Amino acid sequence: MPDRERGTHASAPDLDELMARVARGDHAAFGHLYDALAPLVHGLVLRVVRDRAQSEEVTQEVFLEVWQQARRFDADRGRARAWITVMAHRRAVDRVRAAQAAADRDLREGIKEFQESYDDVEDRVEVALESERVSRALDSLTDVQRQAIRLAYYGGYTYGEVADALGLPLGTVKTRIRDGMIRLRDVLGVSHG
Repeated sequence: MPDRERGTHASAPDLDELMARVARGDHAAFGHLYDALAPLVHGLVLRVVRDRAQSEEVTQEVFLEVWQQARRFDADRGRARAWITVMAHRRAVDRVRAAQAAADRDLREGIKEFQESYDDVEDRVEVALESERVSRALDSLTDVQRQAIRLAYYGGYTYGEVADALGLPLGTVKTRIRDGMIRLRDVLGVSHG
């Protein structure tokens, strides 16, 4: 059964029927739905999150949400598989954004601790102003430019990993990063020669 290995051994109508049974609280149906879609969901989440342990956590969160929200599924508006994969992608992106927000907080805390430990008041003020200036410059970018630059430069992601995390084509990511860096250079008044 090659389809079973891809996590699609049940056809779409079977998955929709399983969702209807899950909505009625059928634990066995939920088990079958999980078995059918967990490999697909985990693979999708792993491509976005890029960390196996976090991907497993997110996959479990997705299926918990499926169990809790099954009554909201409407087969007239779409397929169960699509509903669940959209949910998985949303949760994976949320996890990446949360990790980036934590990294940004850590960076701000690190800057703050560095500033507090520095004896020279003039230098502390200069660092704070520069940090604020860079932050304002980042805020002048589009959301995609800002996310791509943060993932690439603060997160250490490759262009390909940034493209996967944001769900965008590689060429688009490269263009957004290049345009964002040019904009930052212009806003910060950095010479490029």
